[in-house]
Amino acid sequence: LSLKPVVETFEPPRDPLTGLVRRNERISDELPFGSRGGLSFQHYFPLDGTYVFRVTPTRVADAPEPIVLEIRLALKAGLHTVGVTFPKESTEPDGEPPARSQIPLDLRLDGRRIKLFEVAQRGAPAEVNKLTIGGPYDMTGRGETPSRAKIFVCRPASAADERPCAQKILTTFVRRAFRRPARASDVEPLLAFYERGRRVADFDAGIQQALEALLIAPEFLFRMERDMASRAGDSVHRVKDDDLASRLSFFLWSSIPDEALLDLADQGRLKDRGVLDQQVRRMLSDPRSHALVSNFAGQWLYFRNVATVRPDPDIFRFDASLREALQSETALFFESILREDRSVLDLLAADYTFVNERLAQHYGIANIHGPQFRRVSSTDPNRRGLLGHGSILTATSYPNRTSVVQRGKWVLENLLGMPPPPPPANVPSLTPHGKDGKPLSMRQQLERHRSDATCAACHMKMDPLGLALENYDGVGKWRTEEAGAAIDASGALPDGTRFEGPAGLTNLLLTRYREEFVRTVVEKLMIYALGRGLEFYDQPAVRSIVRGAARDNYRLSSLIGGIVHSVPFQMRKASRP
Repeated sequence: LSLKPVVETFEPPRDPLTGLVRRNERISDELPFGSRGGLSFQHYFPLDGTYVFRVTPTRVADAPEPIVLEIRLALKAGLHTVGVTFPKESTEPDGEPPARSQIPLDLRLDGRRIKLFEVAQRGAPAEVNKLTIGGPYDMTGRGETPSRAKIFVCRPASAADERPCAQKILTTFVRRAFRRPARASDVEPLLAFYERGRRVADFDAGIQQALEALLIAPEFLFRMERDMASRAGDSVHRVKDDDLASRLSFFLWSSIPDEALLDLADQGRLKDRGVLDQQVRRMLSDPRSHALVSNFAGQWLYFRNVATVRPDPDIFRFDASLREALQSETALFFESILREDRSVLDLLAADYTFVNERLAQHYGIANIHGPQFRRVSSTDPNRRGLLGHGSILTATSYPNRTSVVQRGKWVLENLLGMPPPPPPANVPSLTPHGKDGKPLSMRQQLERHRSDATCAACHMKMDPLGLALENYDGVGKWRTEEAGAAIDASGALPDGTRFEGPAGLTNLLLTRYREEFVRTVVEKLMIYALGRGLEFYDQPAVRSIVRGAARDNYRLSSLIGGIVHSVPFQMRKASRP
């Protein structure tokens, strides 16, 4: 109980473009409806003790310095939701400050009102500038938190019980951390660290020192697979069950195996196809499989890149609310494919998406109100599937304009598995104006660019695909004109096949390039599952997975199951001596 108190500062979300605090919006479901100018977050309190909360509102008129509002609270250790906000007065018209000079400010903990402050109010509505939490002070105990409950699987009843209990705790933790049965050679060095900490303080301090040593062990930090004993000359063999459990867990959860999976591995039952299939179904239905959305889909589809794009605010109406909405739309859409076990073809063909009020305004969808996302039908064929998602269209644009080349390259590489070669050195820039000084459309600029023979070969493949998406501006908003002229979104493949706009391109991908798209999804998933690029000898497995999934209409679970049962996933090469 000797933890040094610290002070942490929390501020309302800021627009990454302007640096300004995002005002006048409800920023969390944890706050009351109509709240404004506050913040909400989860904070871990390390010990039972006293914590000091200081709220600093924005400076009010006639006050030389911001007023600081303070309260001291005795709290239990653990994760708590903290919120501070100005509740909206039901009698006030939207956007108008109250006439009186004092307004309420709520401090909330886990949804409960803890303190109601009164804040001086003059002119513009006061807002929360920052909240600091200091502590712990006057510590009374380590607390009983879910994480401590998982660690301390036993408690010594006497001094004689301490070492056996420590050994049980460390053996259990080693099994989880190393993702295999614990051995005496794993636990004995940790017991030495335990003894050192126990002599200095108490039982808990001894366990803490042992766990600190375990958490820097290479076998915890890295995924190490061991070669199985095999016949002389064998170079490829099936991985051990505990290694298969880790492969499966990191693939579907981006985390370590749970107890159920470790138990089956210890029993040698993961070799059974039926058992393995049951575990895949269980793990996909678990909330931890959201890692496939945030990690796999976020990388593959580029929607997590929206967090770092910087569209020009003088050209596009782009703010932090739209940035978050664009990311959420694609994440919720991919998650619906996963949770409903839909065909991966629906990634291109689905006639629905997810929007909130900000995104609906951006897309021109009427009668959507509030910050909550809801599923809506897409009546516009140009907005169906991924090609209508603003996240992808924004991530494949420049800050000040669209990029036909980047969008075409994205379709070739991420949907068709046909990445173009890197551009040659000293590629000339596009010419935005003609000889008469008039602005050129993107199609006209690219036609001039393709007149260079060194550029034409690749652009003949990329440009028609990117031009089909030109009705979307640099942040995915629909438009019909560019540079004062109507946009021509028609395209033609090198063999003469023609298509028109996003809907035509989507139809082309679903018909002519259907198998190429499914194969690409399998390849992207397999790269993610194996943690390495694919080689020529992996292609038979890819083709087998595609053929097998075809019998089930290419459901996502069929692709995942095919990967889990594939030779690359279940086998490994023996290390060279």
